Amino acid sequence: MKSVKIILSVLALSATAFVTTGSAQEKKGRGQMTTEQRLTRLEEAVGSLTADQKTKITAIYEKSAKDMQAIPQDERREKMGPIMMAAAKEVRAVLTADQQAKFDAMPQGGKGGGGDKGGGKKKN
Repeated sequence: MKSVKIILSVLALSATAFVTTGSAQEKKGRGQMTTEQRLTRLEEAVGSLTADQKTKITAIYEKSAKDMQAIPQDERREKMGPIMMAAAKEVRAVLTADQQAKFDAMPQGGKGGGGDKGGGKKKN
């Protein structure tokens, strides 16, 4: 159950923070965040990150963004999930135990409306 919450948290975070490189970053569209913005959002949720953590997590975010950008647009919905879940596992592994607990408790849902933390309505 805990791993499901982690995966959902990261999916939500990654879905709202999907980053593209190049000109798309310059003209940030709706729902797109830079790696720096993603890192800031993570730090706000879990607390201060060390320089080493920031370096490692930045690399994880940049790799996942590159991997997602390589997916053809019409296949992204189905293929983004595994990339985001892998990135979440990697990010979580970089965090301390206290930060991991906060990471696990991050809101679900990408629109900033909080999350159901497993107790809300299920989608059909």
